[in-house]
Amino acid sequence: MLQIGNYNKLTITRMTASGAVFATKEGEVLLPLRLVPTGAEVGTVLNVFVYVDSDGRLTATTKKPRAVVGEFALLKVKEATTVGSFLDWGLEKDLLLPFGEQMEPVRRGNQVLVWIYLHDSGRIAASAKLEKFIKPVDDTLSEGAEVELLVYAITDLGAKVIINNSFGGLIFHTELVVKPSCGERLLGYVKKIRDDGKVDVTLRKGGATDAAKDRDVILDALAANKGFLPLTDKSSPDAIATLLRLSKKSFKKAVGGLYKEGAISILPDGIRLRSVQTL
Repeated sequence: MLQIGNYNKLTITRMTASGAVFATKEGEVLLPLRLVPTGAEVGTVLNVFVYVDSDGRLTATTKKPRAVVGEFALLKVKEATTVGSFLDWGLEKDLLLPFGEQMEPVRRGNQVLVWIYLHDSGRIAASAKLEKFIKPVDDTLSEGAEVELLVYAITDLGAKVIINNSFGGLIFHTELVVKPSCGERLLGYVKKIRDDGKVDVTLRKGGATDAAKDRDVILDALAANKGFLPLTDKSSPDAIATLLRLSKKSFKKAVGGLYKEGAISILPDGIRLRSVQTL
């Protein structure tokens, strides 16, 4: 079955002056001549993205869009018109964000986080009303699991995120060292799945894994700053977060470990990487 708005492996059935033609149950799909790979001929199998063009024809492209149907993406507004806004998603044909699918009016140059879906007309469209596309938590998600996160809103409680392109979750503000931006992608861990289906997410796994990462963060920062960082146990949490994206507690713990290893010297105005280290 042809997947409009996604990649399909199709076999060229004939070549025309306009390009390569794929025969499918849904009809013929044209890959314009300028996009046909060198050497492609009848019988060649190509992995192409399929969409419906402005004239309602099934069209293929070898170009890669920034997202496909069934995915969330942060896209730039190219033009605002009377029918909606058109988004740049990496293809020649821009993606329509209808007025009815906007949370608020968007303007040219804005970045907007959207869900890409297939309209009843067969055309691909976008919606900024994200929460209606977030799925209820199921048994594929478990506490402690490493997950991909997409930040879609900032509230008084913290950052609302989409987990693995599917489920909703929340990173409480107490878990955030640095305030993320909407559209930012992060790696996190499922902290708790509540009885009501709500999911608490953390950016830290805990234990030895985080300790090792914190250690490496500080060593990398020292190496990038000529072996010195102007941070001490009296530095403000904001100063530490700005330079290292670590909490003050994590910073102090990691610095203590590095000092015991003999990797750094602790000075009144900061920490310095020792010239001879046993790491």
